[in-house]
Amino acid sequence: MSGKIQPLDPGLYFVSTPIGNARDITLRALDILGAADVLAAEDTRSLRHLMDIHGIPTAGRTILSYHDHNGERMRPRLLGELAEGRSVAYASEAGTPLVADPGFQLARAAISQGYMVTAAPGPSAAIAALTVSGLPSDRFLFAGFPPSQSGQRKRWLAELANIPATLVLYESPRRINGLFSDLVQTLGPERSAVICRELTKRFEEVLRGPIGVLAEQVAERPLKGEIVVLIDRAGHKAASEDELETALREALECHSIRESVAIVSQSLGLPRRRVYQAALALGKDD
Repeated sequence: MSGKIQPLDPGLYFVSTPIGNARDITLRALDILGAADVLAAEDTRSLRHLMDIHGIPTAGRTILSYHDHNGERMRPRLLGELAEGRSVAYASEAGTPLVADPGFQLARAAISQGYMVTAAPGPSAAIAALTVSGLPSDRFLFAGFPPSQSGQRKRWLAELANIPATLVLYESPRRINGLFSDLVQTLGPERSAVICRELTKRFEEVLRGPIGVLAEQVAERPLKGEIVVLIDRAGHKAASEDELETALREALECHSIRESVAIVSQSLGLPRRRVYQAALALGKDD
């Protein structure tokens, strides 16, 4: 860092930190870490190491620990610092705070008491995985960590099965085999999925393919490191000729052929040409 450090306005600053490569941190995040009156972190050792890498001195500031297990005890202290008009920077261990990381209760408490809450956006494993997955990104759902027990996990996956969005999950290496075994049973072996491992790190790996193929791969060799799993949205179920005819007859009662073709094509996910030909054939039969 160089130049004079500019003071921060009082408030709570959520700072995103690299998920692997230390150079992925933003310039604004470095400014905040250098200028904040109070530093807090999910893992104090990780934050201290990151600051050392980028030459940011603690300058006598203590890095306070704040995580899921001590939140009830530490939250009043951090809110007290805000009450004294200080700036508080909170950094996750890796990635964006509140995305499968602690911080939600702290953010809600600060907002409820009227303090300024802002974010220095940056790395996120979920977004990085979505970027390299090759799956549709126009709509996605971050579902977090699946349940650890198979029965609960299957029910959880069944609830997500028909959501019209790319699903993004986090999973541990110890449970990835069990997850894919349950995915085969609940979502089927043909649905497209992606496994992203150790993103931005030296041994980054991306596996793409049908769920069934990936299930075989993770069963054959253990995976290590941080893992993100992405699952394509469910495809349209192919409509039968009877379903097509029924839908056309209902639509033609109130609409023209052209309008009916558009309505049925969209509702059944069928090509317009096929629906139009079926409508013409239906007219001849009648």
